[in-house]
Amino acid sequence: MTQQTDLNLRQIDRIIEMAWEDRTPFEAIEFQFGYTEKAVIKLMRNELKESSFKLWRKRVNKGVSSKHLKKRNAAIGRFKCSRQRAISGNKISKR
Repeated sequence: MTQQTDLNLRQIDRIIEMAWEDRTPFEAIEFQFGYTEKAVIKLMRNELKESSFKLWRKRVNKGVSSKHLKKRNAAIGRFKCSRQRAISGNKISKR
């Protein structure tokens, strides 16, 4: 697992953004950044205000089937915004 100190602010922001997105599974975060679900939860707890963290946990627990590929409904497809930059493995494309 990657340590939080190994990530720059931009990468931490991207992990938080991906964690908030309903259609982004934890497996995608782990693939790109090496952070397991448990590590993402720890990062979110450290980076967010307590009230924001509780709101996020409530939201994730309610929609847990969409945050895990194995539990995800087949009707939920992969969403990619037309403005989203290409992300390959652990690298974010240059802006």
